[in-house]
Amino acid sequence: MTISLPVIDSVDFPMKRLLLSVAALASLTLTRAADLPVKLTQLDDRVRVEVGGQLFTEYIFKGATRPYCYPVNAVDGTSLVRDYPMKNTPGEDTDHKHHRALMFAHSDVNKIDFWNEGTSGTKFPKGDTVHAGFGEVKSGPTGLLRTKNRWVAPDGRLIATDDTTIKFRGTANARMIDYEVTIHALPDTPLVLGDNKDGTMAIRIAQWMNAPRKVKGVEVGTGTIVTANGARNGAAWGTRAPWCDYYATKDGKTYGIAIFDHPSNLRHPTWWMAREYGLYAANPFGQKDFEPAAKHPAGKGDYTIPAGGSLTLRYRFYFHLGDEKAANIAARYTDYAAGK
Repeated sequence: MTISLPVIDSVDFPMKRLLLSVAALASLTLTRAADLPVKLTQLDDRVRVEVGGQLFTEYIFKGATRPYCYPVNAVDGTSLVRDYPMKNTPGEDTDHKHHRALMFAHSDVNKIDFWNEGTSGTKFPKGDTVHAGFGEVKSGPTGLLRTKNRWVAPDGRLIATDDTTIKFRGTANARMIDYEVTIHALPDTPLVLGDNKDGTMAIRIAQWMNAPRKVKGVEVGTGTIVTANGARNGAAWGTRAPWCDYYATKDGKTYGIAIFDHPSNLRHPTWWMAREYGLYAANPFGQKDFEPAAKHPAGKGDYTIPAGGSLTLRYRFYFHLGDEKAANIAARYTDYAAGK
């Protein structure tokens, strides 16, 4: 679309100001027009999220040990996350049944494990993150979801609460999820988020996206992990960077998932729990595991929220086409850091 205006230098000052205002408004309108409409539909156990009339994801808040988003689809409908354990798909790995697509959880919260399930992972009792209600479910240029959760120990004790805000956006070439979690300590008890690698803002990607790895001695996987600092594949695990991208090619088209760590976050830039087999997470609480060469004393990476206090963590998932250079991930991160 082209907007024609008179040559501004040929008009008087009041008219010049008017024409500049019209041009700015037109430019803003065109920019906003790039965003597709987002529709949120609240159901009994989930909120369905459609972008431009197509399913993007569903926020599922019942039936599991924590809320999670599944499926997560690219702009052309291609699934970007593993199906298991939500459903069984022939040929998919069935490890780590607690890796439920896109989720927020941590493995040591006052010695309760909200990440693993059953006998897996830590020796801590396994807790549940229980949906406690919605504050807002809103459609529009940006879909908005405000929700509350209770973090409950196996014996029914309340360990913590959170307020979570999730924003959904989409264009013709990308999808975005902005995920903000404010964790609240109880009024009379400090909350210790323990130093452990299992966590925190995570996604289990589709198996076809996995980076190269060996399975029973055979090399499989063609995906790529890359951080803002240039670490790739296995070398990215446990390193710190403001963003990390995971991409792969399917049927001749490249799809990617970048996670952005907000500059205001605790211990920014975060450590990356990025595995070749497909788990991919930002974790500000895993220092002793991610930096073993430094021989940190036990608990150095713990973080304590004082009684009655809170901690807010913010992330963006950017689902794109092309590799990190074609999608200009560095510039997209700059936009995010600037509040765009």
